[in-house]
Amino acid sequence: MIKKIASLASKILTDNKSSATAKKLAGSELSQTKSKNQTSAKMEEFTSSVLQSKKYNSETKSLAGSVLSQSNKKR
Repeated sequence: MIKKIASLASKILTDNKSSATAKKLAGSELSQTKSKNQTSAKMEEFTSSVLQSKKYNSETKSLAGSVLSQSNKKR
């Protein structure tokens, strides 16, 4: 699953038609792939709003879910 999400993130970052929101999530996802980086509280709020919104597609929501899953569980 990690490779699938990382591949999706890479695709989004290189696609000129991808939204700024999708690119922000993709960048965050790739920065955390194979590292111990965790999602910041500010990014948690952002990803939560993406997941709750009806205006984003399933790819963007998949990235948001993945980024949110890498948040600090103790927070």
